[in-house]
Amino acid sequence: MQTEKFVFVGVSTGESSMMKIFPEWAKILGLKAKLVGCDISLRAPAVKYRHIVREMRSDPSVRGALVTAHKIDLLHACRDMFDFLDPHARICDEVSCIAKIGGLLKGFAKDTISSGMALDHFVPADHWEGGRSDVLCLGAGGAATAISVCIAERSRIAAHPRRFLLVDILPERLDAIRRIHDKLDTAIQFVYYLQSDAVENDALMNRLPEGSLVINATGMGKDRSGSPITDAAHFPQDGLVWELNYRGERRFLRQAEARAEERNLTIEDGWNYFLHGWTQVIAEVFQIELSDEVFEQLGTAAATHRPAQQGREKI
Repeated sequence: MQTEKFVFVGVSTGESSMMKIFPEWAKILGLKAKLVGCDISLRAPAVKYRHIVREMRSDPSVRGALVTAHKIDLLHACRDMFDFLDPHARICDEVSCIAKIGGLLKGFAKDTISSGMALDHFVPADHWEGGRSDVLCLGAGGAATAISVCIAERSRIAAHPRRFLLVDILPERLDAIRRIHDKLDTAIQFVYYLQSDAVENDALMNRLPEGSLVINATGMGKDRSGSPITDAAHFPQDGLVWELNYRGERRFLRQAEARAEERNLTIEDGWNYFLHGWTQVIAEVFQIELSDEVFEQLGTAAATHRPAQQGREKI
């Protein structure tokens, strides 16, 4: 049997821990496949994205791809090259997964599903009962989009937060996520803040009701140092804290840990989100079912390659 290719479209894929993790996962899953990195600079010309997709489509050994930092730009450049886009790809206007299935090239936005699985790992099933608490998401990029769409979709059938507050330093990101939210059928109130001052972020967080969820989706503490809040910020009593970074200095995480006992905080980092993000794409590309037991096996194998807490790794 010929070794199949699973393409990893990123920026500096050779530095990713997945290059070490995937061979072990392939053994566990019984796949005869290798992970092939495809590096492309951010905001590349459309012609480069089209070349990548054309090569994937024409190479019979390629089963599909996982896309990281180029999810939006790749779809914008190559929308006409896909035979199918799943509902989340159309809503979020991005693709994180490309799969060749039944002779068709299909695009999926898996982060909405992955974020839901990660939320279920640390948010109690009855946490939103009563609808009196909020979500404050610091950062309004791709991760914030996936999480907000996930929670909004769930709000149609289950208890949900009262408000979802989003903060970003770029007006175009807030405009983009607002357009996505306008497509959703939800009772959640979305509120948008254009600000870059950590003290202003503190003020927003200080006003949150008990039990609210605070998310660091800025990338600060991973690719660049610092935190979107100051050490003087007050985390919500009985609150949930989600640091989406799973590597790097993660100052936001340390700030939460310092107040965890005093405020009775439940704290989660981005490791499970990272694992679900990859495994959901692999399951789609290779058309396999992943049980909870198999996911645990994959997580255990990956943990041995988890970057050191102060390490820095490129996507």
